[in-house]
Amino acid sequence: MILFFYNIALLAALVAGVPWWLWRMATTEKYRDGLRERLGRVPERLRDAASGSRVIWLHAVSVGEVLAVSRLVSELDQAFAGYTLLISTTTRTGQNLARERFGAARVFYCPLDLPWAVRAYLNALRPRLLILAETEFWPNLLTGCFRRGIPVAVVNARISDRSWPRYQALKSLWMPILAKISRVLAQTDLDAHRLQAIGCLPERVSVSGNLKFDVRAAQESAAVRILKASAAGLRFLVVGSTLDGEEAALLAAWPRLLEADPQLAMVLAPRHPERFGAVAEMLQKSGNLFTRRSGWEGKREILPLRAGEIVLLDTIGELASVYSLASVAMIGGSLVPSGGHNPLEPAQFGVAIVMGPHYTNFRAIVDDLRVHEAIRIVTKDDLASSLINLLTERALAGAMGERARQVFDHQAGATARTVQALQELLAGEAQPA
Repeated sequence: MILFFYNIALLAALVAGVPWWLWRMATTEKYRDGLRERLGRVPERLRDAASGSRVIWLHAVSVGEVLAVSRLVSELDQAFAGYTLLISTTTRTGQNLARERFGAARVFYCPLDLPWAVRAYLNALRPRLLILAETEFWPNLLTGCFRRGIPVAVVNARISDRSWPRYQALKSLWMPILAKISRVLAQTDLDAHRLQAIGCLPERVSVSGNLKFDVRAAQESAAVRILKASAAGLRFLVVGSTLDGEEAALLAAWPRLLEADPQLAMVLAPRHPERFGAVAEMLQKSGNLFTRRSGWEGKREILPLRAGEIVLLDTIGELASVYSLASVAMIGGSLVPSGGHNPLEPAQFGVAIVMGPHYTNFRAIVDDLRVHEAIRIVTKDDLASSLINLLTERALAGAMGERARQVFDHQAGATARTVQALQELLAGEAQPA
């Protein structure tokens, strides 16, 4: 009955929202991209891949989840050589990155949680296992798997402080569904406790660690190679995943930073691609010298970067490796109340890390770094002074970065634990009842 009322409410919301959706699709390309797949049209490439194969379906919502499972995908390809691994995403940016990393032939848009759309994919793919990255719970998708006897595993599972009240409020909806999940591999003890509290069976929940500690930049991106070649003698402040309001704070601090370190340049990477244009306009109005990474495409020769220049990193998938060039890294989404973003990407390179006070989405990771004095938490008021301190006190920054690297290395191993748990799950499902 709960599922029935959920579907009634979902359909009512879709009908009521039709004018808005039509307007968004007419004016914004990302709302049109993959629409037929989302509504249940299974691409022929997936039908061909699934035909005669044992399929494992892995779902990673967006860029963050795709990055988190990058190493897991390669390990699963080896551990489950007799299976075909297919990967879905929800967002357009996640789709583009997944196609680039895993190959377009096996990447697709996850269907909307509509009964007919989910049914079409389950009928076409006939997966032996559904793997969900983090906590992407959709009632129709989960129920469809349970009815077909398809085991469901959740990897890198977490419930953020922001999401926790919503899960608690809807506990009566989630409990009968989550109780049927076969395996839940949580990032931390707190995540495991929360998942059990909303319905996951305690004997099926364990802590495997955070997959993001195992994701290392496998190779230099094109941006790194170009920056190395065109920025001789410069030092970089790399600011990643910024949100509205944070770029203005950085630009306000920029003159003071240049006064303290005249050979400084900044790489600025907004979190959302749809803001690239707005941030470029902001940089232009600020009067600062800047260049767009996207403007380098197709050019045989890139002009040398100059001290004080700002590079707008308006590409997807290059930020992680660009952190390797940083003298100091600033993690965005944390100066404004948005929950923060992942500080592990610069940690792997031994870079001194600065982050704002809003980091609830990565509380366990940040707390671990703070215990080891491997990160500095700042506010907008002391942003400039903290950055200047780390940029000018190089030994201090180097020691902080080395401690961050040690935290990163110490926490590794989640991928191996996850693969082992999934192997045990499939082996158990294969046993006769």
